[in-house]
Amino acid sequence: MKLEVVVLAAGQGTRMYSDTPKVLHDLGGKPLLRRVTDVAESLDAVAIHVVYGHGGERVREAIGANEFNWVLQAEQKGTAHAMMQALPCVDDQACVLVLYGDVPLIQAQTLRELADATDDKGLAILTAELADPSGYGRIIRDESGRVTKIVEHNDANQDELCVHEINTGFLAAPAGTLKSWCAQVHNANAQGEYYLTDVVAIAVKEGADIVTRNPAVTWEIMGVNSNADLAQLERTYQRQQAQALMAQGVTLRDPARFDLRGELEVGRDVVIDINVVFEGKVTLADGVHIGPNNVIRSSSIGGGTEILSNCVIEQSIVGGNCRIGPFARLRPGPRIADQVQVGNFVEVKQSDIGEGSKINHLSYVGDTTVGKNVNIGAGTIVCNYDGANKHRTIIGDNAFIGSDTQLVAPVTVGEGATIGAGSTITKDVPAGELTLSRAKEKTVLGWTRPTKNKP
Repeated sequence: MKLEVVVLAAGQGTRMYSDTPKVLHDLGGKPLLRRVTDVAESLDAVAIHVVYGHGGERVREAIGANEFNWVLQAEQKGTAHAMMQALPCVDDQACVLVLYGDVPLIQAQTLRELADATDDKGLAILTAELADPSGYGRIIRDESGRVTKIVEHNDANQDELCVHEINTGFLAAPAGTLKSWCAQVHNANAQGEYYLTDVVAIAVKEGADIVTRNPAVTWEIMGVNSNADLAQLERTYQRQQAQALMAQGVTLRDPARFDLRGELEVGRDVVIDINVVFEGKVTLADGVHIGPNNVIRSSSIGGGTEILSNCVIEQSIVGGNCRIGPFARLRPGPRIADQVQVGNFVEVKQSDIGEGSKINHLSYVGDTTVGKNVNIGAGTIVCNYDGANKHRTIIGDNAFIGSDTQLVAPVTVGEGATIGAGSTITKDVPAGELTLSRAKEKTVLGWTRPTKNKP
């Protein structure tokens, strides 16, 4: 049978105590629902239907996937009610696979095995054994081990509460048959809702085959109902990322203090210290060392480069054998060549920094083209903004910019030029010459500092 996927994502998430719809809370840098739809897309389904409700258009806009069929559940009356909103859109001859927008770590292989387990008449459900099954629906079997029903925790009797095999909610069934089963579900339960789990008892009554499959690991089926759940799953996710990177040869100083909130591509002999956060798509070439407490977002770092502690690097291209930091900030747009030094409390934005150049202390370089082997002294500021427009500065190869210089853009510093410390440069500087602007120094003889008046 061809496969269609229904993702149930209409819940409000009252225990999150948030104005953000539950399925839009982030895990590993992506909304929960986006993680689920990513898995759904990997299954090569002919259609993906997303049932949404709380948050309305905000959910659709955040996910931004026009290829999905979005189905509104205006009133949240339970999971079977949600399915009934989507099933009219599903081909009766398809196998329908049910996923959940707040269960973000389910694996594609588990879902493939579940979908493959059903046939044109049967029902496949995903179950798991938990040491503490509190809150989950219990799988009830007869003496021969056949599934007879699922009982929700709030409706279970004492014997049923002792069962440790739980329903994960994931199921696969022929769409036409599932439509018939859902139409028979009633809401005579503690919550007054239409439970999708009730289709199991209906299927048994009609003589359908009920097969079960299990996830490889239990964290796959853990959902998010609170901020505590979200934090627990975040650490689970990060452990998986850390283990995968270490398997590739990355040295993580402490895998428990590592956060990947995007994609990370690494070369050989990469070392990452504690409390480093990667966001977006980041590439680290061979031999890169990342010091502690860094945030690196949507950037590439060349081979042999060292990022010292406490830097923020955003949308930047950093060459090989550079030394960045500590306490440096690369705002969006820098293109830094090989063997460049960007030191402590230096900020660079929308600038090209040539090979071998140095900006080591307390400087701001924005909208600037810096040539090769340029030395920019401490306290240098490129004044690139006139209050209305940005202007560009060009510094030629081998120039030397003295400390505490202000370069008022637009201005060009010629190749090999030297600018004396403390200068304010408003005109182009000729190549190979010394340029400076200073007030004449004088001493006022006999001057004394004022003193406080005595009361």
